[in-house]
Amino acid sequence: MATTNIRIDSSSDVPIRQQLTEQIIFLIATGALAENHQLPSVRELARRLKIHHNTVSDAYRDLTLRNWVEGKRGSRLTVVSRQTLPVPRNARSLDDLINLTIQLAHAMGYSLQTLRQRVRERLMLEAPDHILVIEQDEGLRNIICDELSEAVSYPIKGCTREELASNPGLAIGAMAVAPLYFIGSTDELFPKDRPVIPIVYAGAEDHIRCIRELKQPSTVAVVTTSTRFMQVARSILAPAIGARHQLLEVMLPHDDLRSARSADIIFCDSIARRNLRSGKATHYRLIEPESLKSVVSALKSYALSI
Repeated sequence: MATTNIRIDSSSDVPIRQQLTEQIIFLIATGALAENHQLPSVRELARRLKIHHNTVSDAYRDLTLRNWVEGKRGSRLTVVSRQTLPVPRNARSLDDLINLTIQLAHAMGYSLQTLRQRVRERLMLEAPDHILVIEQDEGLRNIICDELSEAVSYPIKGCTREELASNPGLAIGAMAVAPLYFIGSTDELFPKDRPVIPIVYAGAEDHIRCIRELKQPSTVAVVTTSTRFMQVARSILAPAIGARHQLLEVMLPHDDLRSARSADIIFCDSIARRNLRSGKATHYRLIEPESLKSVVSALKSYALSI
């Protein structure tokens, strides 16, 4: 069960409620908690983590208000559905899907020649000419754009959902990508033949392991250009850092990098990495590697130059 990965440190400076809230969000963003997954009851999770049930209740309230989970009368909270395209139950392969399409076309009165012509027209549609990253947080959006730019040689732009909704022209010629948890509210803004490509955020297991393997009390630095990135890192790393180590937060471009270079371990995002010259710096990739491969594969399917 994914929630067993939650670790709470009551001695940390990070409030327990924040640790819990951000770790659950992190599990959703990395795909560890799937859509419609039921969260444990308040008392069950409180007992498991050995914290007060009011703290769990407050964290669940935060998650509900921020639209990460939803509750229905008589049932436990569940992860909000991303409303992905349903797959017919009896379609287990591409051939099955094609067969279903042919059957539906016949049932609706279309001839095979009409179906063939229409499918050909759809497949011959002009390929998109740029990537559009849809993410509400500007800092995270910039990091996603930066990581994608290292993997593909194609124009990359970014916007929020509100900007896209108010200016539908942004979707013209775009192959859109968005965090996995955000797909449901963005897919409807694009043609059905060009769905939004989901991005899964990477986990932090390796980074947490590095901290736990430290033999002596140490300073762990997180260097980033995104306040949201820092907020999540603070809560995810808190149990491993505990009272034994010290967390040093460096926000660019305002904070001095010299303090970070003196740390024993340095975690940095892709943009911050270019400003660091230290053998102790570890790049924290925001996009999970397999997810990045999926984006590249989608580009190839549109016959774009990688």
